[in-house]
Parts: sequence; C-alpha cells; structure tokens
Amino acid sequence: MNDQTITLIIVLVTYVGVALGFLPRLRADRTTIALIGVGVLLLFKQVTLSDIPGFLDIDTLVLLFSMMVINANLRLAGFFKLTGVYLLRLTRKPRIFLLIEVVVVGVLSALFLNDTICIMFTPFLLALLMAIDRNPIPYLIALATAANIGSIATLTGNPQNMIIGSISGITYTNFLLTLAPIAFICLGTIWIVLVLMYRREFDRTNFFTIPPTEEVRYYKPLLLKSLITVAAMLIAFLAGVPVALAAFLAACVLMITRRIKPEKIFDGIDWGILAFFSALFIITGALDKNNVTTMLLNNLNVSGHTTALNLSLITVALSNLVSNVPAVMLLKPLVSAMPNATAGWYTLAAASTLAGNLTLLGSVANLIVAESAKRRKVVLSFWEYTKSGLIITLLTLVISTAWITLFIWK
Repeated sequence: MNDQTITLIIVLVTYVGVALGFLPRLRADRTTIALIGVGVLLLFKQVTLSDIPGFLDIDTLVLLFSMMVINANLRLAGFFKLTGVYLLRLTRKPRIFLLIEVVVVGVLSALFLNDTICIMFTPFLLALLMAIDRNPIPYLIALATAANIGSIATLTGNPQNMIIGSISGITYTNFLLTLAPIAFICLGTIWIVLVLMYRREFDRTNFFTIPPTEEVRYYKPLLLKSLITVAAMLIAFLAGVPVALAAFLAACVLMITRRIKPEKIFDGIDWGILAFFSALFIITGALDKNNVTTMLLNNLNVSGHTTALNLSLITVALSNLVSNVPAVMLLKPLVSAMPNATAGWYTLAAASTLAGNLTLLGSVANLIVAESAKRRKVVLSFWEYTKSGLIITLLTLVISTAWITLFIWK
C-alpha cells in the first residue's frame, strides 16, 4: 500500500472511534482515541515529530485556552448561578420561562463556549425544576439546543467557529453581523417546537407552584473584575483586534490576582479538550501532507459548483458521522478551494453547529446535559431527545440555508 492509502485507513479508523466515543474492550474516550491515532501515524511514518508544530493551529488553541480561563473566573465569581437565579425570578409561567431560558442560554453561548453554559446551567436548572415538580425534559432539550444554536453567532461561541475564524481570517464583527440573525431566528424554533411537543407541560393555564427563593453566594470583587475584563475583550473583538490575542490578554489580566489560587483556575480548564484538538490538527495535517485531501477533492470534483444547500447537506451528514469539529477540519480544503470561500465558511459554521442538534450524540453540549441529568437520576433518552431535535434541526437548517443563499451566497 502507498502512503495515501495507509494514511486514509488510519484516519478513517480514528474518526470512527472518535464518533463512537469508545474502543471495544478498552477504557478510551475521544481524546485518547485521537491521540492513539496520532501515535499510529507516527509509527507508520506518515508524519514525523518535526511535522507536528506546523500542523497545530496555535490561534485556535490559544483562544480555546483563554476562554476556559475566563469561564473559570466567571464560575468562581458565581456569575452563572447568579444569572440562573435572575432567570427564575422573572416568571412563574412555563411558556415564558422557556422563552427566557432559550434567549439567555443562546446569548451566553454566543459570548462564551456553549459547552461551558451547559456545564454550569444543567445542575441548577434540574434542582429548581425537580423542587417545583415540573417535567425537566423539555427544559433540558431547550438548554442543549439553545446552547448550540446561540453559539453560531460568534467566533467564540463554539470550537468549530474558532477553527473557522483562524483559518478564514473573517473578523469577529463581520462574523457576528452575518450569522447572528440566523441564530436569533433559529432560537425561536426551539420554543415553538417544544411548546407543541410538550403541550401538557406548557398549557396556558399552567403555573409554577412554588416561586423560586434560592439565594446564591457570589464573590463581588472577582465578579466585577471578570465582567469588566470580558466587556473590554468584547470591545477589542469589535474593534478588530485579533480574537486570539484579545482573549489571551483578557485571560492574563484575570490571572493577575492576590486572592485566587492559580490551581483553582487551572482546575477549570479542560486539558483533555486541548489535547483532543491538538490531535485532530495533527491528523488532518497528515491528510494534507500525504495529498489525501487533494486526491479526495479531485475525485469528488465539487468545489467549482458547491451551493449553500449541498455544502450544508454534506456538512450535516459528515458532522453526524464523525462529529462537527472533525467534519470542519475535513471540509477545510473543500471550502478553501471554492470561488467564494467566505460564503462557504459561513455555511460550514452554521451547518456544522445546527447539525449538532439532530441527535443526542450530535454535539458535546448535548452529551454534557444528558450525562449531568443522569447523575441526578433524570434520564434524557436518545429517542426522547431526537423527537424534538430532529424537527428543530430540519427547521433551522431550512432557515439557515435560505438566509445564506439569499443574503450571503453571491
């Protein structure tokens, strides 16, 4: 076998393992599977150690690390729980509560990483809903789907957008102005679908029986410092400062402290995610190095007549086969070769994120919500999620594709 065939086989097996999330009879998660794939590539000399620095996208890794530091400070300050308390105090009507939940989660996911929002909100949301004897399932589905959809709006909303921003050179402001309208419209579909799917829970005469009274402790000095730093970072984004640089400087400001022990901040960083992304960069770098990507593109011969519709469909299919982040990396050469690459990047960002809502396994945010609920003896099953997720995905993809075709794809 030649190098192209060997590389393709190793990468395909690795991506199948990443998509499944396990290896038979081994204790392995997605990160270890990706790292094992890199090891096999090195073993068969498809890449060398000296190749690796050139494969890593430092901007994306720095941005991801920086956002984790910022989120860790906000968590320690009590920002997310405080936001949740105010959310609960706004209404006792389930329909209005669901609407506010979708909007708040969507906005926060656009500003911060969607996975973080799910980690912070799931336990708090469950505690309240179970205390007042409500069905938590539609609210959990709303949390996961709104976190995914809201994250479409910005380059910092989810990992795949970070990668796209680093590769494409699209500015934070242009990305926001282009995709925020899609995210805003699509958030409304969550409310409509869930109200119709769970009529009993959202009956007009239904009310929460117990008004929320929980008080949340927060650390005011750190909260103020974090919010001021985040505001300055967002201003820097809008002013055109490179996103990775602005986020890293904000993270550095927050690490200058006399009160917070550094280990508390570093405990909030998901080092496994950083290792996972590094491994994926190396794997896709191996495809490029051995001309596998070029071979596949030449055989497909689609870059010259790609449309918003067929690129969205390809992205959705691939995202649900290997997960959305690997899908973005695999489709990077296809989009880069397009005559209108900028429109392709926007399409890829929207479709890869919306694809995550199709099934419970479609995105990390979904799995975080389901696993967190399971630990609290609430089962969000695959089929229960998919009944709503499938409809939400189809509707939002139609909206996204139509919007991009009419206003972006020229």
